[in-house]
This record gives sequence, structure tokens and C-alpha cells, in this order.
Amino acid sequence: MDPQVVSLASSSNGRTSGKSWKAQKTATVRSQLPEGLKTKNWDDRMRKTQQAIAIKKLEAELREEKQAEFQRRRQVTQERKKAAEERQRLEEDKAKMGARKAARLRRKAGRTKKING
Repeated sequence: MDPQVVSLASSSNGRTSGKSWKAQKTATVRSQLPEGLKTKNWDDRMRKTQQAIAIKKLEAELREEKQAEFQRRRQVTQERKKAAEERQRLEEDKAKMGARKAARLRRKAGRTKKING
């Protein structure tokens, strides 16, 4: 009667759990890391970092250009609005002022019928 030899399953300790539902533990997979840190190559990481910096710089320039264009348009619109308000104000003043007073002011300014024809 030879004792029956049972071979051990290969594992880290030379044995396995009798609980079939328990999975063998493995090293942690760090899936939350950024893509640049997953690679072990330093040059590769630096290249990716430089690329990201260049992209951010380009985005900032584009944003700045867009803001400058917006400000320029806004300035033009405000100038037009001011000119229109000034014209409107002058017309209202002209309507208030009588014809004789307007003629008197024109003469005072040197714009008479004789000069202007």
C-alpha cells in the first residue's frame, strides 16, 4: 500500500486555494494613469509632454486671436453707435432751432448764400 501522491498545482506558494470561486491574485494594473506615464521610456514621455505643451500654446494663441477679433468688432460697433447718436442729437437740435436762428449761426460761421452760392 503505497501512499497516493497528489501533485501540487503550480502557484506562487506551491499551492492553490480550494475555493474555486477565488481568483488568483495578480499585480495591480494601473489603468488610471495618464498615457504618458504608462510608458517606461523617458524620451517617449518627454516627447509626449512637449507635444502637449505645444498644443496648449497653439490653443492659447487661437483663443487670443479670437478674443482680439471680438474686441475689434466691438470697438467698431461702439464707434458707429456713438456717431449715429451724435447725428441724431444734431438733428434734434436742428429741429428745435428756428430757421432764423440757424441762418444767423450759418452767417456767424461764414457760410452765407454769397459765399456758398
